Amino acid sequence: MKNTESHFEIHKRFRNGILLLALLMFFLILVLYFFPNSTDSKNNFVAYTKYQGQIDSLKNEALKKKEGYKLKPFNPNFITDYKGYVLGMTTDELDKLYAYRKKDKWINSVSDFKKVTGVSDSLLAIISPLFKFPDWVQNSKKSKPYNKVRYPIKSFAQKEDLNGVTSKEFQDIIGVPDFIAERIIKCRDRLGGFISDIQLKDVEGLYDNQRKKILSLYTVKEIRKFEKININKASVKELMEVPYFDFETALEIKDFIDAHQGVSNFEELGKIEGFSLEKIDRIALYLELN
Repeated sequence: MKNTESHFEIHKRFRNGILLLALLMFFLILVLYFFPNSTDSKNNFVAYTKYQGQIDSLKNEALKKKEGYKLKPFNPNFITDYKGYVLGMTTDELDKLYAYRKKDKWINSVSDFKKVTGVSDSLLAIISPLFKFPDWVQNSKKSKPYNKVRYPIKSFAQKEDLNGVTSKEFQDIIGVPDFIAERIIKCRDRLGGFISDIQLKDVEGLYDNQRKKILSLYTVKEIRKFEKININKASVKELMEVPYFDFETALEIKDFIDAHQGVSNFEELGKIEGFSLEKIDRIALYLELN
């Protein structure tokens, strides 16, 4: 009987080759399993070490700055976010300070700082010795005991015209700081010239003792020509001629007067929502009722 060779029979040499290939693949799998991405891991470790070194360097620099800030006096009107963090202030306390400064108001004392920011007494006791206010603030504080000193009484004829005083004269004669002197001039220009001494109250940051000293030497003499406006008959356009009224205020006043058939005194304007009577004595200079 004739023997027939199977199609699936493999020669001995091929079997040895297949076995060797299988062993190599097995060995390669073991290497990849036990040593995955060895090169990447090494690179990652080097990068991490370098990054950690940068972090440590930044921390040391921040610590040095923090220690440096603790040793230097500063003006509490100009506290940055970082300085506030160093001092131990909260974001809420800093926001209150920034909102106060945006109104162009100034911190002039430790009590002002406490009132505006609401910091705790314990924190205030630590940071307040570092407060450094401008020289003019310190000088004004020293002069407070003399607020009651009477200034020389001059007659109307002896006084000079308040509308003719220069910024330099306010600084040299009265002793107000330059930015306050400029505010007086700007306020006077905005009003088209003062028509009454009481309009000095409109100057933000001008202390009462400074205002009294100014009025002991100066008064309004030259007044520009103007006609008082009848508030009960005025149009919105006419009301806008009052330096203290913008369009919205004039419109609200007109609507209020029309709804109430007029007003009998200026204090009634306080019934208008959002209307402040704080400047009513100056507003009344430009108005009449009949």
